[in-house]
Amino acid sequence: MNAWLLVRTLEILCALSLVIQCIEYLKLQKHTQTKGVWSWPVQRADIPLSNPRILKFLDFIFLDDTHEKHLLLRLLVALSMILMGSHLLIAVFLFLSTLLLLIRWRGAFNGGSDFMTLVVLTGLLIAHVVAIFAGPEVGWSAGLWYIAIHAISSYFMSGWVKLINKQWRNGQALSIFLDSGLYGPLSAQSIFRRPFIAVLCSWSFIIWEALSPFALFNQQWALIYCLIAGIFHFLVFVFFGLNRFFWAWAAGFPAIVFSAGWRW
Repeated sequence: MNAWLLVRTLEILCALSLVIQCIEYLKLQKHTQTKGVWSWPVQRADIPLSNPRILKFLDFIFLDDTHEKHLLLRLLVALSMILMGSHLLIAVFLFLSTLLLLIRWRGAFNGGSDFMTLVVLTGLLIAHVVAIFAGPEVGWSAGLWYIAIHAISSYFMSGWVKLINKQWRNGQALSIFLDSGLYGPLSAQSIFRRPFIAVLCSWSFIIWEALSPFALFNQQWALIYCLIAGIFHFLVFVFFGLNRFFWAWAAGFPAIVFSAGWRW
């Protein structure tokens, strides 16, 4: 598969993920303003910083009006990446902007999606910085491999954690998770409460995640793996409403496919 097509796909998927996140943040404005339940003056107390200059800067950035302008600018930059692609200034802005939002939410607003968003944006930044010194091909290779290693290792660790957990091996964990979903608790007649179905689903997740490194052996395997991952994340969205999760992880799929091909 053409490497530049994968780069462009990653930029578009990453930008779509950021657009969705920005819209969600903007819709939460009434709850994050000074009189809201998630106001900066309240959350500021949990930030482990003592430098008065940094705190003064953060107080300015997270003023209601300034924060809204920051989100609107982030939205416009993300939209521009969909239309025109990325460059160094865009990568630097989005990376620093994401760090500020992580500080605003005391580390994360939505753990898994925030983690993967930062990984993809870090890879984007690496690509453009390395490109200055070694050219775009080397730069994008470094950036995409960075993203792929993080994505694959996350799937791998998730699978092996499930493997050593008895509740996942015997299927009990599946119903526990689904009970806490949008449509939970599951009814007594739910198909997912049947032991055979629960064990089958659980082991499908375990095997798929634990064997994730094999996706890097062959580009066709990588495409199949990412297709299954997309279905998995879509089901997570359906059952738990985690739309951010789907788009943030989808943005990393082109990097996995590229790394499996390992050529330009």
